[in-house]
This record gives sequence, C-alpha cells and structure tokens, in this order.
Amino acid sequence: MQQTPRANRPHIAVFGRRNVGKSTLINTLTNQELALVSDVPGTTTDPVYKSMELLPLGPVVMIDTAGIDDVGSLGKLRIKKTREVIRRTDLAILVIDPFHGAGNYEKDLYNKLQDNNIPVVVVINKIDRVKGIKQDLLDKVKLLFGVTPIKVSAHSGTGIEELREVLVNRVPRDHEQPHIIGDLIDEGDTVILVTPIDSAAPKGRLILPQVQTLRDILDNHGMGLVVKETELEGALKTLREKPRLVVTDSQVFGLVSKIVPEDIYLTGFSILFARYKGDLMKYLEGVAKLENLRPGDKILIAEACTHRRQPDDIGTVKLPGWIRSRICNEVKFDLVSGREYPDNLEQYDLVLHCAGCMLNRKEVLSRLKEANTSGVPVVNYGMAIAYLHGILDRALKPFGEAYQTWKGYRK
Repeated sequence: MQQTPRANRPHIAVFGRRNVGKSTLINTLTNQELALVSDVPGTTTDPVYKSMELLPLGPVVMIDTAGIDDVGSLGKLRIKKTREVIRRTDLAILVIDPFHGAGNYEKDLYNKLQDNNIPVVVVINKIDRVKGIKQDLLDKVKLLFGVTPIKVSAHSGTGIEELREVLVNRVPRDHEQPHIIGDLIDEGDTVILVTPIDSAAPKGRLILPQVQTLRDILDNHGMGLVVKETELEGALKTLREKPRLVVTDSQVFGLVSKIVPEDIYLTGFSILFARYKGDLMKYLEGVAKLENLRPGDKILIAEACTHRRQPDDIGTVKLPGWIRSRICNEVKFDLVSGREYPDNLEQYDLVLHCAGCMLNRKEVLSRLKEANTSGVPVVNYGMAIAYLHGILDRALKPFGEAYQTWKGYRK
C-alpha cells in the first residue's frame, strides 16, 4: 500500500444549499482543484469523494455533496444521495451564505447529523461579497444550531486557517479503532496468517484485511508468518515455540481448525474486523438469530465491495449453501453491494454483512444502528462461517468479553 486506505481516513463531508460555495470551499481548504466549480446552481450532482491530505490533520476523505435544496425529480434523487453520505461522515461542515441564509433545509439536515452523533462545524461563506454579516443572520444561526459560525471567504481565503484548526480539533479520535490485533499479542509473539491464493485473489497482492493485520503485528513488535493453508501444517512444525495466534481467511476456517492444535488460539480476519470496524457484541446477537432461522425467513447479504463473482463466491454461493444445508433450506436471500443499503430493513429477518474492510468505521456502525432501529440483527461473514462450521466458540476465545457473552448465549 502506497497510501492510507480510504476506509481508514476520517471522512469530512460538506453540506449546504446549491451555490453556497461548497465546492470552492473544498478547493480552498485543500489548496487543490478537487471539485468542479461553477456559478450554475446544481453543478455537483452525485457526491464526490476525494482522498487527500488536509494539513495539519493528515490523510482524509473530503466529500462534496449536492445541494440540500435541489428541485425536481432528479433533485430529489440527488438529495437522497446527499443524505446517504451521512452514514459515512465523521465530521460535517454545514455551509450557509449571507444570501441564502439558514432555515428548514439546514435545520432538518442538522438534526439528522445530530441523530447520528456527527459533530458539525457551521460556516458562513462569501463574506467577501457583503460589507458585513447582519446580526439577524448570526442570531438565527445561533438559534438554529446553538453555535457561533465561522465566517470565511472561500474565494479570498479569509478565515480558512481558522476553519482548518477547528476541523483538526473536531474530528472524532475514534473514527477508527487503535488496533486490529495489536492488543492481543505481546512483543516478540509470532502470529501465523493463513491467506489462501485462489482464482478470486487479486493478482500480485494480498487483500486489504490481510495487509492491514500484518502491518498491525509489525507495529506492535510481533512477528508475522504468512502462509497458504496448504503450507500451514509444515509451518507449525518448523516453529520452535507455538505461535500466540493463528488468523485465517474465513473460507478455509474448517480446514485450518483441524490443523491448528487446540492449545493455540485461532480466529479469522473477518472476526478481527468485526470489532475493528463494527461491534463484535452486536454481531453475536446476529449469530443467535442465525441458529434460529425458520422457513420463509429473509436474509439480506450486504457486501461493501463490487468484485467479479466466482462460481464458488463466498457471499452469493457458499454462505447461502451452508445456511440452507445446515440450518434451514427454505430461507430467501437478497444481495446488495458497494454503497447500496436499503431503507426498508424491516422486511428482513437477518443482515449477513461482509467484514467491511472497504467501508470506514462510521458507515459500518451506521448500518448496525439502522438495522438495530429496524429490529433486525446483523452478523458478519466470518462469525457466520465459524458458527456454521461449529468452531465459533474457539474463534472467539481470544476476545475475552465476547467469548464469555457467547457462552452465556449458549447456556
């Protein structure tokens, strides 16, 4: 990896009505021509994502959104896309200007951001075009949002340094967890990473969870040994001391569990990412539902990436096959991928979600929250596969609290 992955960068989204200067503000903040700028209202249609450096904060993703006051049938679709951005926003910039002011559009958006625990920085732009900001606008902003706005000119650069400093201080420090695996090992520990190389593996590289897990091992002064499942038994024999942990790709969980002795901790990349990107305890509730599926139940399979499907694809072929053969044959499946995530989750009995390595943590947690609000449990691929192969107890042992909670469920 030559740069920080997009999913590990804080996502800063810029919201506001059409033509308040959102795109110009992004360009000025970043000192780059990242966003298309025009005096024509509605130039920005779909949300635009740009990975870049915002000094002194560092690597971020800036999101330019369509106007929240867009009109017509296409305008409604654009507003819907803008609202979907909230799922993945770590910090929001709400832009108003002296000409449009602030009202119901802004207040409605602000309330939705607050409901999702997203910090909001309110900005009054285009101060270079007026002699002074009228007091009644400042009073209205304070009344609507309870904050004093930052006054800037994206055109001249006035107030931009102050805005940068505020952004640095307001970005949530928990936009990602500190460790994938580092808190489970001590300095000098050996960790074996089992990484199958099949027709679905990207040519010439490992997949992101494998690379990031290896990096976290090295960052915490551990030693990582990467092998295919066919070399695992030989690797275990060559070690003078047993490894602290073996981490495997979920699709070979069953095979690996038979090779690794019971006195060695074993878990999966997907389970590591269940807590790194999401909420391991919440996923346990999904496992409880998984084992109690009934005929006619409906499962949503949600994948964060869009990839070329293989004949034995894990999400669309293997998992549905295992569920039908080992739990209940008469269940139904729907699939969404990429940024898709339905609003009507109530129609499902369970969400079966991928590890979420291509999503930032905020979006994974937002998806979990939406499912929870709809009364639908969620389980991720790795935990489901471990359960279906009868080894979830073992795969959870490295995670003390989750393991004890699961034992309580089993009782």
